[in-house]
Formats: sequence, structure tokens, C-alpha cells
Amino acid sequence: MDFLTGEEEMYIQIINFRLKDVSEEDYAGLCDNLAPSYAAVPGLVQKIWLANSRTGTYGGVYVWRDKQAMEDFARTDLFNSVATHPNLDGLTSAEFDVLPGPTEVTNGLI
Repeated sequence: MDFLTGEEEMYIQIINFRLKDVSEEDYAGLCDNLAPSYAAVPGLVQKIWLANSRTGTYGGVYVWRDKQAMEDFARTDLFNSVATHPNLDGLTSAEFDVLPGPTEVTNGLI
């Protein structure tokens, strides 16, 4: 819910983790295989896959239709399989409301 208007708004989630006992190439292949499953997640407007091999940080930026869609996804087998994957270490999740006014001005979520 948008804290300024009280209306349902898109919701952002940023997940980060480190790779453990898996090469970046193997991880990239896993991502390629998982992408169609994420594309089919109800309420997921967009997912941006992140990789920073210099710092060893990987993850994704998720744009959700609303907070409820994110919460619904957290109860799925897909989420659980990724969240408990033995090759992903130190998984963190940060959640954010979207400020619609300035986001529209900067061509954010169209």
C-alpha cells in the first residue's frame, strides 16, 4: 500500500546472496532454466537478475503488482526451493514501497 495515498501500488523486493560451492557459469545456467518459471509467477511484473562477480553478490530485483503478490509467492514451492538451495548463502531480502510521483517523472515503473 502506498504510504502517501493509501492505494495499492507496485512493491519492490531486492534479494541478495553469495554463491557457495558452485561456479558462476553453473549458476548462470540455473538462472536460464528458472527464468520461465519466474515469468509465470502471478503478480510478478518484472524480475531483474543481478550478478556482481567482483563482490560475489548475486540476486534479483522483483517488481510486484502489490505486496500481497510478493507474500503469496513466498508460500510457493519455487520460492522455497530457491530460499533453501544449498548453493546460495547469506540470502537477504529487502522490501520497499514505491514513491509513484518521482518514479513516474524518472520513467521508472511505466
